[in-house]
Amino acid sequence: PQVLRLGGLDLVTKPLDAREIRRVLERVAERETGQQPIGSPRESGEAAAEVSGLIGSSERMGKVHRLIGKVALKRHPVLILGESGTGKELVARAVHQLGPWSEQPFVPVDCGALTPTLIESELFGHVKGAFTGAQQTRVGLLAAAGAGTVFLDEIGELPIELQSKMLRALQEKEVKPLGSNERLRFEARIIAATNQDLETAIKRGAFRKDLYFRLNVVSVKLPPLRDRKGDIPVLVRHFIARYADRTGPADVSDEVMGRLMSYEWPGNVRELENCIQRAVALGAGPIIQMQDLPSSMIMRLSGRPSSQQELSTLQSLERRAILQALEATGGDRVRAAKLLGIGKTTIYRKLKEYGLEDFSVSSASA
Repeated sequence: PQVLRLGGLDLVTKPLDAREIRRVLERVAERETGQQPIGSPRESGEAAAEVSGLIGSSERMGKVHRLIGKVALKRHPVLILGESGTGKELVARAVHQLGPWSEQPFVPVDCGALTPTLIESELFGHVKGAFTGAQQTRVGLLAAAGAGTVFLDEIGELPIELQSKMLRALQEKEVKPLGSNERLRFEARIIAATNQDLETAIKRGAFRKDLYFRLNVVSVKLPPLRDRKGDIPVLVRHFIARYADRTGPADVSDEVMGRLMSYEWPGNVRELENCIQRAVALGAGPIIQMQDLPSSMIMRLSGRPSSQQELSTLQSLERRAILQALEATGGDRVRAAKLLGIGKTTIYRKLKEYGLEDFSVSSASA
């Protein structure tokens, strides 16, 4: 990152790769001869804002847009940090689309949604008969992505036993399919994202330090919505325009906007989008009023929990947090887990523990 701030044009990571060095030299030659002019930071930031869909003109979002524009031209790894719901995948897609390799595949992989065996097979591939159900040979996503981008979402959920294999793959630019003795070269650029504090995970032995440094060549940190509340009005109107038809609401009342601005938004932009989408569906007039909001959101915005929500134990606090996350995500278990910053396995265990296995949004509002 310091090299880029001082005006460096490209980074080459160890171990050195002759093909990568050749590509870097070709790009430098193109820039020197004027064939590929470098856009100004302002221009690259505006392009990133347009492509990424990350709405907001605050200073912090402006920095994010400009950084996206810079790193898009490079092939070194990028680590995207931010709470759930801040738009990490949007950043990854923008980095891919703004780069010279945008015509190549963009391949997202949710590291928290698959079992260790499936993740290894998905990433590295397998040969026929490598495990039960492997009826044919399959090329892994790292190799299948070609010169495109592989987006490792929730990299903090990658099992520790697979982290060493991922590190070796990144270092050697080779993968070894399950059940095979041969290694395959791959060119794909790696972008990883997490809502976890990886440095803390390293201290407790849950994440490899060497893999962290390999992924964290350049980091993009997304601010939570509570730290850029000035962007809320434009986000609200953006979501209204997205979800309302011609006869639907066109704005929110001053009271609603005031409540939206004062709320802390633990689920960030994703929670705000869900709130506006449901308000558009429930609203009857040209302006969204407080009564048009879902009852659960009205309680959260007013800061007045019902008597059933007055909690006295850690268990009840946890149960309420899970319920609120489920309501905010329309009952989507995986998204609720991301909102809470826990793994998919954990939320299913907690749902069973608290008797919420049959939870649905309709039953909750009934």
